[in-house]
Amino acid sequence: MKRGSKAVKISSEPSVIEQAGALCFRITADGTKEMLLVGSRRNGRWGLPKGHMDPGETSHAAAAREAFEEAGIRGTISEAIVGSFLYSKDSSPSRYRVIVHELSVTSVEDSYPETGLRAREWFSLEQAREIAGHDGLRTLLSSIV
Repeated sequence: MKRGSKAVKISSEPSVIEQAGALCFRITADGTKEMLLVGSRRNGRWGLPKGHMDPGETSHAAAAREAFEEAGIRGTISEAIVGSFLYSKDSSPSRYRVIVHELSVTSVEDSYPETGLRAREWFSLEQAREIAGHDGLRTLLSSIV
């Protein structure tokens, strides 16, 4: 019996991996909107809490989970997508598409899974636009009023 061979397509194009991100905001006593950014564990670049979606998990549920795991943030997550952006990691040939949801912060915990592993800091929207570590995130933040 002769065995058939299957053609395997090998692509030189890097894959795009979807992630979910939380645009965490709070309103200060003087009515100013502030954004929370977290530092990357690899290079310290400022970005949103973001990460993978578990099988069957919605992007908004994953965004809320990542906000707590990476920054100790709890709040009300919007099911609506406010935007998305692409970025690359220095350590991977893949590209990542982050689906972003707004999260209105109700509490900031002192103890969370990644306590001490990355920086977390509040910025004005204008500061966040300037300091964000990815072009796509800066563009997304520029579209927010």
